[in-house]
Amino acid sequence: MSLQITALSVQRLRRCIVEDVSLATPLAAGSLTALVGPNGAGKSTLIHALAGLLPSSGQLQLDGASLSALPLRQRSRQVALLPQSLPQSVGLSPYELLLGGLLANGAGRREAETRIDTVLRRLGLLTLAMQRLDTLSGGQRQMVALAQVLARQPRLLLLDEPTSALDLRWQLAVLGAVGEDVRQRGAIGVIALHDLNLALRACDRVLVLAGGRLQADGAPDAVLDAALLRRVYGISARIEPCSQGRAQLIVDQLLPETHLEALPS
Repeated sequence: MSLQITALSVQRLRRCIVEDVSLATPLAAGSLTALVGPNGAGKSTLIHALAGLLPSSGQLQLDGASLSALPLRQRSRQVALLPQSLPQSVGLSPYELLLGGLLANGAGRREAETRIDTVLRRLGLLTLAMQRLDTLSGGQRQMVALAQVLARQPRLLLLDEPTSALDLRWQLAVLGAVGEDVRQRGAIGVIALHDLNLALRACDRVLVLAGGRLQADGAPDAVLDAALLRRVYGISARIEPCSQGRAQLIVDQLLPETHLEALPS
């Protein structure tokens, strides 16, 4: 399985938000890729274009087949998006919400129940399974939304800032669960993140967007060097190993805006 992106562009209100994004090599099966960049870089727009929710030009090929050519129902079974918005606070329980979604998507009841049990265990949500959604916190509802997406077992998993409402423990739990899921199933995960340390810790590859264009692509600890961090984020920073040997981002200072370099067009 692989996902190839070629010359992808997205326009909204006659303005180009994402421009000519191409990958030198496809995203591979069993991999988790971080999509990072400053505010307004086009991360959410690119994620929604991959999901087919925004019109785009260029080519998106999953296993050599054009995603845009697939009927909407077939595409929705292969591609799943976790948006930034939280599931509504309704009177259903997480279990009922997941079961209804899977049955509506064509899964048999026994298969649906097995998937739900597996996902809730993986995310540590079994104690919340029968509680009403309208009694859960925002972070807990975000975890339920993630459970919905994982239970569908998509070939392409797209997550838009899935850790935004979560504390540090649950941020690590989410990245660990998503990474385990895509590697076990041979799926492909793309996750928009602001936290570069999470990208360094949990992702196999990083795509750096700024100004709607792809600025860098590669292994996180190789791509996120001092020069790129200065140019894209306007910070003086470096990547160093922690006491356990993991790469981590150390920020020294915020640079004046005059230090921001012009991004290549």
